[in-house]
Amino acid sequence: MAERPSSPDRFNEERATYTVRGSDTPDIEAGVAAIRETIKTLPTRPGVYRMQDARGDVLYVGKARALRHRVTNYTQVDRLPKRLQRMVAQTRSMTIVTTESEAEALLLEAQLIKRFRPPYNVLLRDDKSFPFILLREDHVFPRVQLHRGARKIKGQYYGPFAGAGQVRRTLNALQKLFLLRSCTDSFFANRSRPCLLYQIRRCSAPCVGRIDEASYNELVQDAQDFLGGKSTKVQAKLGDAMTAAAEALDFELATVYRDRLKALTFIQGSQAINAEGLGDADIFALASKEGGMCIQAFFIRGGQNWGHRSFFPVHTADVGEDEVLMQFMAQFYEDVPPAPLVLCDREPAEVDLIAEALTQRIGRKVRIEVPQRGSRVKLIKQAQRNAVEALERRQAESSATGKALNEMADLFALEGPPDRIEVYDNSHIQGTSALGAMIVAGPEGFRKNAYRKFNIKQAATDDDFAMMREVFERRFGRAKDEDPNRDSGEWPDLVLVDGGRGQLNAARQILEELGIEDVPMVGVAKGPHHGREGREVFHLLDGRELTLPVNHPVLFYLQRLRDEAHRFAIGAHRQKRARTITVSSLDEVPGIGPARKKALLMHFGTAKAVRNASLDDLQRAPGVSAAVAQTVYDYFHG
Repeated sequence: MAERPSSPDRFNEERATYTVRGSDTPDIEAGVAAIRETIKTLPTRPGVYRMQDARGDVLYVGKARALRHRVTNYTQVDRLPKRLQRMVAQTRSMTIVTTESEAEALLLEAQLIKRFRPPYNVLLRDDKSFPFILLREDHVFPRVQLHRGARKIKGQYYGPFAGAGQVRRTLNALQKLFLLRSCTDSFFANRSRPCLLYQIRRCSAPCVGRIDEASYNELVQDAQDFLGGKSTKVQAKLGDAMTAAAEALDFELATVYRDRLKALTFIQGSQAINAEGLGDADIFALASKEGGMCIQAFFIRGGQNWGHRSFFPVHTADVGEDEVLMQFMAQFYEDVPPAPLVLCDREPAEVDLIAEALTQRIGRKVRIEVPQRGSRVKLIKQAQRNAVEALERRQAESSATGKALNEMADLFALEGPPDRIEVYDNSHIQGTSALGAMIVAGPEGFRKNAYRKFNIKQAATDDDFAMMREVFERRFGRAKDEDPNRDSGEWPDLVLVDGGRGQLNAARQILEELGIEDVPMVGVAKGPHHGREGREVFHLLDGRELTLPVNHPVLFYLQRLRDEAHRFAIGAHRQKRARTITVSSLDEVPGIGPARKKALLMHFGTAKAVRNASLDDLQRAPGVSAAVAQTVYDYFHG
């Protein structure tokens, strides 16, 4: 389904927002008193309410058709489940936002839940954005590329895809099939001969005129037809072209069409489910077991399966499955445009309201259905099976992780199983592009939204101890300033440092200088047989050194943490190094655009030569005026 850039309406809280505060006494009577104080000024119109504790932190976000009636229910404590009774006991103030309709209130509720992540709301915990394929329209020869984030670039967006892997596989096939360019505009503008992609038949080389604009636009139209679900039309067209080329004895051209047909067949054959005839649809199925829930989502666009993803909502205790599905859908579609058809394995709570809200958000009709017969039931059953299997895998992994965390607590003499583990690593090449990396893990797995990169600004970048000092000073100095009471849950229960006794002692000294002496730390060294897996030595603050059997589950878990830290640090370092390589000192000279920068580099050869050039030499460079030459000379020598 093609989606053009859009700017979803955002609600202006200021126009109808007010807060009423009550007593700070930590008991349920104080919470009820604060709610009753709010009710005195509540209207009966639709809106959203936020429950807040004594510090002003949001406990819960809810929506209502009639605010006064809905909020009054919280004063009848005996009728509330235990979860909401605990919430009322913590409530000390409320913030109210009125809206024009209940559908608008539902959209605003989802928006605020994603912003504040309250502990008493069902939360869609997913820190990965969805990738799209973008066919740009801001160039004579449109470019096809992977895109994440806000859809601000002019063009057509196809998605969502479940992950970047599906996008890259589809892009590779699209390049073979339609020969569309994937290079940047600057790379395109500076070509004098075709690049390697043309040689391996993955681009039609419009950069050097190997294809004219009309023919290229025909390829673009074919790609649009294919991504829009008209693959049969594209297949027939390619088949006819291959036959015509063969009959004309142009076997080289016939081979090209044959290879493109193979690419099309690959894409069609890689579909995990048969959704032909379904058009654009999203499919959701929910599985529940032993207090855990999984929602499986399939994305069908143009009858093609663009992948599936498992979601594990949290804070679902005492919440009905239909209510969880409703909350999930509201939050899920906060960032993802809904398909015109949404198929579910059960009817979500307030289904008509969700359909109305999604229709309002996207600007076209959205239907939510629960199939009862036919091929759509098969799709639902497949989604259900995937949901059950994903939940069982998750629970098995959680059980193994929980056991490893318990054993780790005993080995490292921790107060209990760590809920937040931070692992630190540094990466550089002979001191260049140095950075520090921090990953975070817990009982639920890696928390990738909490990962952090630290660009080294002050330390000598070939001094690992100095780099660690800077990273720890920035991380824990800020934590101490912003959360001295450690109420946010962002303080680690265990810190793992990549290195031996020296690195561990340096880290301890840094924290002691900050006045922090109660954060458990362990150094992870490679041991006497450097580089051999399973021979790691763990250095503890009390001077002990531990080694574990090569098949010990705690060792496997710690190796996973260390490997993830290495992966993240090396990946971040590569990105930084790549940016550094493409940056020139001429980029910082005021008034020097791409054309003059290119003229100077073509004349002098390197940016260093430009920097060392005399004013007379700069003035003799072609395309450089006396004023520009003076500007460049003053920048480097002034």
